[in-house]
Amino acid sequence: MKNMQKAIDIHSLTKTYGHNRGIDNVSFSVDRGEIFGFLGPNGAGKSTTIRCLLGLIRPTGGSAEMLGMDILTHHRDIMKRVGYMPSETQFYTLMKVSDVIKFAADVRGLDCREEAAKLCERLKVDTNKRVEELSLGNRKKVGIVCAMQHKPELFLFDEPTSGLDPLIQAEFFELVREYVADGTTCFLSSHVLSEVKKYCGRAAIIKEGKLVATDTIENLAHTNAKSVRIVGLQDISLDGAEKITRHDNAVEFIYNGKINALLAALHDKDITDLTIEEPSLDDVFMHYYGTDE
Repeated sequence: MKNMQKAIDIHSLTKTYGHNRGIDNVSFSVDRGEIFGFLGPNGAGKSTTIRCLLGLIRPTGGSAEMLGMDILTHHRDIMKRVGYMPSETQFYTLMKVSDVIKFAADVRGLDCREEAAKLCERLKVDTNKRVEELSLGNRKKVGIVCAMQHKPELFLFDEPTSGLDPLIQAEFFELVREYVADGTTCFLSSHVLSEVKKYCGRAAIIKEGKLVATDTIENLAHTNAKSVRIVGLQDISLDGAEKITRHDNAVEFIYNGKINALLAALHDKDITDLTIEEPSLDDVFMHYYGTDE
């Protein structure tokens, strides 16, 4: 039975490219009305997953539903209700920005002029320029307008903020929040951990084509590990010490052992300062990413 409470429901989705890695047995769901993060380093399988959902490539195995409809048998109906922005936006270079935005609306048979004007003002899009005159960031902004202007039920954004300046990034997420408050769902792929922590309630982490975790950001970030900084010591040999970095007169590392063991190892050392605190979200996710970054 189809779950109408899920905006996206993926079951063992697989895509193989001969000997090259795609995605393998990916399963997770996205609730309606949430901002969901899809995390992973470049090449992890984020774009492949999104392209399978959109029907741009056909999965080798598994199944998926979007908005309660099977992605293969109801592809046309799904596309009417989805807004998509790829990681790399490509338009006809000689077209004016205003014509690109209108063309995207005309393809859907919709009059989106009022919403498009609002988005262009908020994102500072110059509609009089030709595409060939735009920087990467400005092309991204045009892609955002094209994906949002028809006020879809579901956004699929693939690395949407790369190339955007910080002010426009903040405005983009403010727009996302406004649409979600009105009932839209947002599925957002990213390798920028800070923005996922700030804007997403839940996230899935993909590594080398396989899903390694799906949970709330709070639970994903929960760990018994500690971030340790010792001044007056240039090196340390201790079980449980990982990701060791050395500075002129200090050493920093993530510690997964018992605090008493750490203190015992330091009792006869001539140190001048010791800091033990919760690790950053970046450090926690690096545990999942391993050395892929």
